[in-house]
Amino acid sequence: MDRPPRPRTSTRKPEELARRLTAWLDVRLPGVRVPASNGMSSETLLFDIEHPDTPVRACALRLAADPAAHTVFPAYDMPRQHRVMSLVAAHTDVPVPRVHWLEEDPGPLGAPFFVMARAEGRVPPDVMPYTYEGNWLHDATDAERAALQEASISLLARLHDQFPAKEAEFLVPDGSGSPLRRHVDAQRAYYAWVVDGLAPSPLLERCFDRLEELWPADEGPAVLNWGDARIGNIVYDGFEPVAVLDWEMAACAPRETDLGWTVYLHRFFQDLTTGFGRRGLPGFLRREDLERRYAELTGHTPRDMEFHTLYAALRHGIVMLRIAYRQAHFGEVEVPADPDRLILHHATLDAMVRGAYR
Repeated sequence: MDRPPRPRTSTRKPEELARRLTAWLDVRLPGVRVPASNGMSSETLLFDIEHPDTPVRACALRLAADPAAHTVFPAYDMPRQHRVMSLVAAHTDVPVPRVHWLEEDPGPLGAPFFVMARAEGRVPPDVMPYTYEGNWLHDATDAERAALQEASISLLARLHDQFPAKEAEFLVPDGSGSPLRRHVDAQRAYYAWVVDGLAPSPLLERCFDRLEELWPADEGPAVLNWGDARIGNIVYDGFEPVAVLDWEMAACAPRETDLGWTVYLHRFFQDLTTGFGRRGLPGFLRREDLERRYAELTGHTPRDMEFHTLYAALRHGIVMLRIAYRQAHFGEVEVPADPDRLILHHATLDAMVRGAYR
């Protein structure tokens, strides 16, 4: 299968960003040099600093998304991400990149940003997904993938166990009800923003209805959720995690909200792979294995996982719909008569709603 084109994500010019970043750094480290050979793309900028007094040399800069690029989310709260990563580093042994400068003024680069240490290693690819042949994780042995799976679920268990729940309460959205109710209400608001002035998705609305039918009788305590808990956001040295990335979706919610995301995002790639007639990795990151091991590590047996895996698939579906509408905005795709067809995993969502997904 040919590699699909990447959708447009930014209207920014990397060379201009590099020039403005160097000027910003020069105020903090006079005489700093940022080599011109650094790679800069999208909203994560990778660069090196050449200066005798710098606290970090290999850097990554997280820049709030380009508002001219029909952004995926309505807001990008960089101070919030910076705070979450700082707190995770302070309260847990989960490996997060050390965060350094936070710039809330949009003036220097056109949007708020923060600079952190760059982690060296390898990441399971999204395009083409790691479930396809020809990448380091697919080519690994069963024992190596098992080691990576064990290390990755251990990360999630330690995050949930070690982080003080009280410290995560600032992440609960405004509103009324439990943290889970507010989390779902925030997703409803996000969906409404995505379809504002555009065709709504009957399928996604059915998913919201089905969630109400499956709502947990006992939601369980809320903990810090990584938010985008998947192996594609982990940097590995060999098969051991060395950095946990992408905290913009961090939340205060039940443990299963994170676990459901981990389970479903792998299934998304596995289903995509088998849909094209390939075997994928059927023995890897299986729901029953992750639930069992998480319970062994934490003493908390995951519950209501039908709710939480559907919720993960629904949330992913809203993001997919927004990305498709962004592609339509840039003339990269046409909107079909049935907007549900814009959601890559619409068949999975339909099966989940009907209770037929296995």
